[in-house]
Amino acid sequence: MKAVVTGGAGFIGSHLVEELLLQGAKVHVLDNLVSGQLKNVHPLAVMHIEDIRSQGAKQIIKREKPDVVFHLAAQADVGQSIREPKYDADMNINGTINILEACREASVKKVIFASTSGVYGNLQKDLISEKDLTMPISYYGLSKLTAESYIRLFHQLYGLSYTILRYGNVYGPRQSAKGEGGVIAIFLDRIKKGMPLMIHGDGEQTRDFVYVKDIVRANIAAVEKGDQETIQVSTGKSISINHLVKMLTQIYGSPIETIYTHARTGDIKHSCLDNKKARQLLQWNPQVDIFNGLTETYTFS
Repeated sequence: MKAVVTGGAGFIGSHLVEELLLQGAKVHVLDNLVSGQLKNVHPLAVMHIEDIRSQGAKQIIKREKPDVVFHLAAQADVGQSIREPKYDADMNINGTINILEACREASVKKVIFASTSGVYGNLQKDLISEKDLTMPISYYGLSKLTAESYIRLFHQLYGLSYTILRYGNVYGPRQSAKGEGGVIAIFLDRIKKGMPLMIHGDGEQTRDFVYVKDIVRANIAAVEKGDQETIQVSTGKSISINHLVKMLTQIYGSPIETIYTHARTGDIKHSCLDNKKARQLLQWNPQVDIFNGLTETYTFS
């Protein structure tokens, strides 16, 4: 199998590239290195420093004719999307269109797209399913939802096969505390520097934290399964930020200073995704529990 991974120098993408190589695939990486890093890219992967909006990226896909394109590259910072909605839309919508056009012209067998729980916004539900309303409260969530719609239309109009994976809150080794960095990466960075943890709001907001290697396994499963489906990849379990701090304190072995500050615009209060569809269609289930995942990530950092 030949695969292209957009965003392959990034946090999730680099782990996916490693697993694909382990399974014997030939892997090409497209990354503009705005948030990704060359040191993350496995030496056996073919690296192309290209922006997903560029003609260069399009030409590489058309020339290499991969079997599968994993489209992970994105502007993934919610705060930046609020500050710069035009840039967010350009990267996440126009960038996706460029990749889809390349896939159509190269007769790529399948596109696997990294989407987000952010498409649902602040739904007041304990467990969100793929059938629930999508009501984004950030431009990031909106741009990802729009990209999903383009992918479905490319299938309807041109027969381009796809699987859309909506991730929970992904964490693990190599996640940056900057830009798109999740709360776990930010907390671990501050713990390492001996700085207090800043908690936005009351800390009772909840997230569905899923370990990066479990996300990778879902992507690999989607190569052969889940055609023309939108599937949530998550643990189906809610963890509050306050409980997260308690677990990190246990792993660290000493008390950690915390400071509560104002809630942020665009932040979702509660987010937990039902993973029943992933279990059924991908024959996938999460294998790494939050405490062990946190321990591995802390050890790596």
